[in-house]
Amino acid sequence: MHDAAGPSLPEYSHTQQAPLCLLIYALAVVNFALGYLVEVAPPLMWLFPSMGLMLLILAASFQHLKVEDQGDVLRISFGPLPLFRRTVRYEDMAQVAVGRTLLLDGWGIHYSLGGGWVWNLWGLDCVEVRFRTGGKLRIGTDDAVNLAEFLRSKLTN
Repeated sequence: MHDAAGPSLPEYSHTQQAPLCLLIYALAVVNFALGYLVEVAPPLMWLFPSMGLMLLILAASFQHLKVEDQGDVLRISFGPLPLFRRTVRYEDMAQVAVGRTLLLDGWGIHYSLGGGWVWNLWGLDCVEVRFRTGGKLRIGTDDAVNLAEFLRSKLTN
């Protein structure tokens, strides 16, 4: 049950869009069209539609990256199809800094060459979070300064 004021709004919420997903959506449509137009042997007739479906799911899974405060945790989620998401407890964070990922780090979710996990959608700007356990996480964002400020405020509380 919520109080009379209703549920509280997050202190921080930012969604970054990925222009690359438009290309992936287009490739999905092309594969569906090829599956309809190209007459091939039965085992291959499912190749183009299957690839189209996989590309459609990929594009819908990585269309945007939302970073949002949820009380005692930071929620990081790709979407709008929410297959990939994680939460990070503020109390587990030791340090926060604005940084940049390497071009070799690329985009998506993966372990970085420089150590730690990368959750990145588009661009090289990120916020690097170091954990009390020694691990680190790089959160790609086009709002790095504001996200870092917000996270620092959570470290002091």
